[in-house]
Amino acid sequence: MKRILLISFFVCLASFVNAKEIETNTAVLQAMDKVTGKVEKLEAPVGETIKFGTFSIIVRACKTRPPEETPENFAFLDITEIKKDKDPQDVFRGWMISSSPALSAVEHHVYDIWLLTCENK
Repeated sequence: MKRILLISFFVCLASFVNAKEIETNTAVLQAMDKVTGKVEKLEAPVGETIKFGTFSIIVRACKTRPPEETPENFAFLDITEIKKDKDPQDVFRGWMISSSPALSAVEHHVYDIWLLTCENK
């Protein structure tokens, strides 16, 4: 299953090669706490650290396409889990694509995070 997802991811990523891209300064993420059912929209400025639960999230890049292109957003994220009395644990590092959240999902037992859009604030 992971192999199929990986192949799909690269096919989707290949579509970005010929497309124009616009660098943005903010990623808008959706985050969910699976235990409480709480869903929250997060604005994450590129290069800054934000917190959600035990997660520390840094958006390294956030890009979108111009209006005349097929709509798409993609962001490179580093997500680390920080718990008391434990070493920080890397949870996710890679590109998220707004139109295909399952291709590059955060796999965690308590939290889900996915990309909604990239924009300039």
